Amino acid sequence: MKKILQLSFIPVSSDLGLLLLRLWYGLSLLVLHGWPKLMKFSALAGGFADPLGVGPRNSLILALVGEVLCSALLVVGLFTRLAALGAAITMGVAFWGAHQLSLKGEHNGELAYVYLGVFLALLFAGAGRFSLDARSGVKT
Repeated sequence: MKKILQLSFIPVSSDLGLLLLRLWYGLSLLVLHGWPKLMKFSALAGGFADPLGVGPRNSLILALVGEVLCSALLVVGLFTRLAALGAAITMGVAFWGAHQLSLKGEHNGELAYVYLGVFLALLFAGAGRFSLDARSGVKT
């Protein structure tokens, strides 16, 4: 009974946990948020939120770097800590700028807040053993 309650029949692997986080959150950001923005770039460029004051088109480009490039790098585990930093900055700007730090109500930033937390964890933890970083000898 103790084995069942403590889930000790499931092997403990922080590397597998990091892979799961990278794949789950990297792919969801890429597929659900970044790719649709990329496909509608022309339509979105003129009216995209501009919380940094760099212009709507430039804000969209920066968002795409975080949501497409950085998330793709996270998925494969290449330059993971740098990619996690880029994605975290993007989610921080989205949470702060586009959603005004709101966790409740209509148009809240709860999802950006959750992504931010995961990307910060990956920034500090690294990619783990199951990554291109590990294969190339990058210390993770």
